[in-house]
Amino acid sequence: MLERAMATVEKPSIAERQETDESLRRERERTDRALSDAQDAIGEGADRVVRRARDEADALVDETRDSEDEVGAGGPRPAGPPGAVARERRQEDEALQEARAAADELLREERSETFGALAELLPLEREKTDRYLLTERARSDDALANRDDFLGIVSHDLRNLLNGIVLSSALIAEGAPTGEKGKRSREGTARIQRYAARMNRLIGDLLDVASIDAGRLSVTVKRGDVTALIGESVEMFGAAASAKGIRLETEVAESPLMAELDHDRILQVIVNLISNAIKFTAQGGRICVRAERSGEGLVLSVTDTGSGVPEESLETIFERFWQVGKDDRRGTGLGLYISRCIIEAHGGRIWAESKVGEGSTFRFTLGVPAPVAGGATGRPAVRSKRG
Repeated sequence: MLERAMATVEKPSIAERQETDESLRRERERTDRALSDAQDAIGEGADRVVRRARDEADALVDETRDSEDEVGAGGPRPAGPPGAVARERRQEDEALQEARAAADELLREERSETFGALAELLPLEREKTDRYLLTERARSDDALANRDDFLGIVSHDLRNLLNGIVLSSALIAEGAPTGEKGKRSREGTARIQRYAARMNRLIGDLLDVASIDAGRLSVTVKRGDVTALIGESVEMFGAAASAKGIRLETEVAESPLMAELDHDRILQVIVNLISNAIKFTAQGGRICVRAERSGEGLVLSVTDTGSGVPEESLETIFERFWQVGKDDRRGTGLGLYISRCIIEAHGGRIWAESKVGEGSTFRFTLGVPAPVAGGATGRPAVRSKRG
């Protein structure tokens, strides 16, 4: 009995927003600590200035009193001033201490009011920032929803038109006469069908990206034969590889090679990898599709002898719209991104190993986590759910 399961790609915008919120929270904590430290430093600095001024004032008072005592005694200062003078000076000292205490209390109140006003203002500013952020996110969500609806309608209409073009070209090919003129017609209709297939694939990629953004890309997992799936993939590119003089080979450890997978989605991944390999492999090159067991799961790979990928780009090739160069027009840069999301929805990982001028190997796992190699994506882009 076939087991069926569903795995849903996590909406990338949710993960990005959670990361933004966490970053904002950490930044606010750092700001609060820095503000508290700054307030403490300001308070301590002001206290030092006041203490220094008071020490200087006390020293000046003591010096003045000593001078008065010497003048009043007409000689060396006596052991102590007369009683009346002593009482007067005690009263002056007490009045000074009271004045200083009142000044200290006033200073504390002013600091408390100032820091309190700042403490009240900061949450208000942060609340305003949060409201703006929520508003912008709501607008962004509305814009994405409108985009997805529009994209779905346009894609449906475009596919209907493409189907009409393909059907018409097939009818033209069937009705083409024999001879050189008919041969040219059939070749022309074959080109039309290839172009239509490429357009249909591009539409599919755009719809997949929209589904990933909306968190609606799902995979239906059941037990299937990876050997047969690889054979199906290779058969699709036999003519294209032969046209470029490229050897397209397979190496499978055993047959059948069973695994839990979504047949159509894994076929899409392998097709993307083989298609890229053909694009970047020169005439006379070699492409090999392999599959082997690794623990309780499988590791599949596509190796080519093409131009290779620079080492500094190995961690970015699975991002959206990545291309070899800004002038490269051999693809939209969506295939590897979609492949990564599909594999991660299966609970696996996809990564690349490459040397410029020697070729590349793209590997992905089914059922087991892959080792983090030099070209690993470094972070999961999806969260899988089964049930």
